[in-house]
Amino acid sequence: MAKEYNQFLDSKSIKDQDSGFRVKESDLNPMLFDFQKAVTEWALMRGRAAIFADCGLGKTPIQLDWASHVREETKKPVLIFAPLAVSKQTKREGDKFGEEVNVCRGQRDITEGINITNYEMLRHFNPEEFGGLVLDESSILKGYDGKFRQAITEFGRSIPYRLACTATPSPNDIAEIVNHSEFMGILERKEILSLFFTNRSQEMVQKWVLKKHAEQEFWKWLASWSVAFRMPSDLGFDNDGFMLPKLNMIQKIVPSGKGDVQRGQLFPVEANTLRERQQVRRKTTEKRVVLCADMINDSEEQWLVWCDLNYESAMLSRMINEAVEVKGADSQEHKESAMLDFQEGKIRILVTKPSIGGFGMNWQNCHKMAFVGLSDSYERLYQATRRCWRFGQKQEVDAYIIMSELEGKVLKNIQRKEKEAKILFDNVIKNLNLSGQLKAKREEMSYMEQVEKGKDWKLYLGDSVETVKKIEDGSVGLSVFSPPFPGMYVYTDSKRDVGNTKNIDELIDHFRFLVPELLRITMPGRSCCIHLTQAVTYKWQEGYSGIKDFRGRVIAMMEEGDWIYYGEHCIDKNPQVKAIRTKDRGLLFKTLSTDAAMLHAGMPDYLIQFRKHGDNPEPIKAGISKKYDSDGWVTNEQWIEWAAPVWYRQTANYPGGIRETDVLNVRLAKDDKDEKHLAPLQLGVIERAVQLWTNPGDLVYSPFAGIGSEGYVALKLKRRFIGGELKKSYFDMAAHYLREVENKKERKSLNL
Repeated sequence: MAKEYNQFLDSKSIKDQDSGFRVKESDLNPMLFDFQKAVTEWALMRGRAAIFADCGLGKTPIQLDWASHVREETKKPVLIFAPLAVSKQTKREGDKFGEEVNVCRGQRDITEGINITNYEMLRHFNPEEFGGLVLDESSILKGYDGKFRQAITEFGRSIPYRLACTATPSPNDIAEIVNHSEFMGILERKEILSLFFTNRSQEMVQKWVLKKHAEQEFWKWLASWSVAFRMPSDLGFDNDGFMLPKLNMIQKIVPSGKGDVQRGQLFPVEANTLRERQQVRRKTTEKRVVLCADMINDSEEQWLVWCDLNYESAMLSRMINEAVEVKGADSQEHKESAMLDFQEGKIRILVTKPSIGGFGMNWQNCHKMAFVGLSDSYERLYQATRRCWRFGQKQEVDAYIIMSELEGKVLKNIQRKEKEAKILFDNVIKNLNLSGQLKAKREEMSYMEQVEKGKDWKLYLGDSVETVKKIEDGSVGLSVFSPPFPGMYVYTDSKRDVGNTKNIDELIDHFRFLVPELLRITMPGRSCCIHLTQAVTYKWQEGYSGIKDFRGRVIAMMEEGDWIYYGEHCIDKNPQVKAIRTKDRGLLFKTLSTDAAMLHAGMPDYLIQFRKHGDNPEPIKAGISKKYDSDGWVTNEQWIEWAAPVWYRQTANYPGGIRETDVLNVRLAKDDKDEKHLAPLQLGVIERAVQLWTNPGDLVYSPFAGIGSEGYVALKLKRRFIGGELKKSYFDMAAHYLREVENKKERKSLNL
């Protein structure tokens, strides 16, 4: 049993072993810089890897040398997916580095070496034919719909060697991390969110942030399959030849006039909403375009002009001399030839959108650019700027931002995002470095065991699957506890934490190790009471919003463990409180008016009673005719209420109900790395269970003691208690409360 449990714990560890092969540094392309060789060597050994490197640091020669070695190792061709027009640019780069690159549009064009095509050509290729797959500018995947992104992941699933190359992503950009992890075949979205992120959604907007206690583990996990750098020095190498020139961001503000007054306004007002910004952009288009055209027409230098809207693009190309427009409706041939001709200096003025030319192109030949208006996307601005402002650029880069003074909120929003991105970028570089790649291991809370005890109680610090073995057979009169609920609370980063699981299946598998021990220590005919609530599903995770039957899974698990499913109480909860706290769409008044088909009932809690086979050797005489006293007797009137299948919450009209806030104070037990407040079982629920199913002096047990709620009630009602708790801060708080109630009993017996 111990061996099986250790094997299960080991299976919960995050593993993603290297699946590549080693090459000698002398076998790498001699034209690579030392830092590029180091990254290539690591990526080949990793087998499936991501390279998050800033623009101009040589991702193309790295991926070409990687592809060359994979081709040699597998004896199969390698395929590179790239943005539009990047294919031919990569072929030119290959010529410089002595690597032959074949530009192709379908499987019939494939050669035995390195092949490259556009992302849009995916369906024309057979993945079984390739030994390696490269995603160039892989962050572009966020611009495609989920169906296409999934198709790329499926395409790569059977290909043994995979490489993704792009600029460093934000660690809080779930889409970026998920896309790369799923493409690499490491973890899926729901697993990533469960392990590393917590949901702080408001007003039905999903907002996922890193769990505090999972931060270190997240970085270790990310470092096991990716490397990030924005300068060679980030990897411990010299920056010789990799110093960026100055970037001059110059604002050109178009003043507002009478024509910019919106309907219902007396004078121009700064745009706030998306609709207002769109109206301002349309009304000020001609002014912004004229300002840009006058500036460029007076210049003899090469210019790159960015815009976001079709009518801006059309007007710019008409009013700027020598301008060549590249728009979405153009043929692929025109787009590719125009962008490559601009690279060679054959075109002086190129007008296009960041969504078309903002990824992958090397335009260091140009150092003048203009943004004729901005969207709210900082990434688009960053990527578009980096087409010219990149390593290899010899001159200062002037980037003009031409916008109406009424669009100030857009600029402020972009500047805020830029500041946040820099902080996150710094964090990525700080936590991901090449020296830590090869031996990244899961780090977790140190496991320890400790015992605290009093006259009528004992508390074990440690894994209850282990510590429960110290309890005598048939000694427990009642087990009552609230286990971790799937997807709701993870109290530690320990693999021994039952709540630290990817899904319900893994939680049940872990919980199952406790079931036979609970049966062993329980007296014949006595009960084990489990408090729980159902598991919620989310659309992003399961494809639908609804409920998963955690209650049913626990019942089935206990029955398989030879327990009798004997009864249950549904515990009433206040749906309005939950609606305010969680913004659950199915409970909101707004949904009542918009689409009542989305409404659902508030979720109750359950106290499920399981009974051990056999005759109870010590009958429980819980009911007498006199009123309730401190020994925990139950009156007939109380039993009439408690026998009901629903235990209602306390209200003004029903003061005898369960008070939802009747819990021990958790403030002192919460440490800095806790994600959410501990959710202890209400004392009123525990009191009813102890009064109904134990005698004074009986032993009560909880394997998830938390801060000691079950023990507090047991001692208060003149029972004994044994508990187990994994987390040290909760263990200390539980010991505090157990001593507190014990001292109160002693003072009362001495009439103090």
